[in-house]
Amino acid sequence: MLYLKALNPADARKEYDFLQQMPSENGFMNPYHGISYEEFCTVSIPRRLAASRGEELAPGHVPDTYYFLWNDDEIVGQFKLRPVLNDFLRNGSGHVGYGIHPAHRRKGYAAEGLRLTIELLKSLPEFQDSEVYLSCHLSNEGSLKTMLRNGGYIHHSDSEEHYVRIPV
Repeated sequence: MLYLKALNPADARKEYDFLQQMPSENGFMNPYHGISYEEFCTVSIPRRLAASRGEELAPGHVPDTYYFLWNDDEIVGQFKLRPVLNDFLRNGSGHVGYGIHPAHRRKGYAAEGLRLTIELLKSLPEFQDSEVYLSCHLSNEGSLKTMLRNGGYIHHSDSEEHYVRIPV
């Protein structure tokens, strides 16, 4: 059974192990790769939880929450959710970012995880947009297909990325 669960200290070991195996690719940077488990628990998790509450944000940043996509008791992907966007994010990264572990790709996890994330986003009272904004690198055909399968359309493209919108 697939479900989303927010980053939390109770699952720190599995979250950490997953993030240590996730590559940085397609413009997605994994800032947790290579840090110690102790730093993950004492610095990263508290910082990410504060960011999800809108606390300790750098200027120009908006609250965001990290979710992990679980298949029963195994993490297969991660999703970053922003219920509100600033102008920079509206013209770039958007509401949702995601990554599926390479060992779990091409199994439908990204499409189902994105669907679950969009349902969660739509349920949040601070989400007021009529479309979900996303982007992906031109070379990432799998991510684009996932977005299109979830009802998305290419809003525009530039020399590096497709900017996709999914009507709600």
